[in-house]
Amino acid sequence: MAEIFVYVTCESLEQAETIGAALVERRLCACVNILPGMRSLYWWKGRLERAEEAVLVAKTRESLLEALTAGIKSLHSYEVPCVVALPILGGNPDFLRWIADETPPSAG
Repeated sequence: MAEIFVYVTCESLEQAETIGAALVERRLCACVNILPGMRSLYWWKGRLERAEEAVLVAKTRESLLEALTAGIKSLHSYEVPCVVALPILGGNPDFLRWIADETPPSAG
């Protein structure tokens, strides 16, 4: 069993809530955390950009990453949304088991 965090930036709190709800309802993740009020500075098409964004962190299985990424891309307004997976190296075994219990082994 390989649980992961998936870090996603969203253009607004509302978009993060829409995407997060869809992911949880589809059982592509056990839970999402939404952190509003992030300030981003980044290069886009040769220009330094500044934006207020929200962060979405999904807790899921590595085996669901491809389907979760596709789901995010289908709902996201960005041309190239930030969707990156981070391994969970350890933690509360009961919590990690809960992630597994609340998600299927694979999409479909």
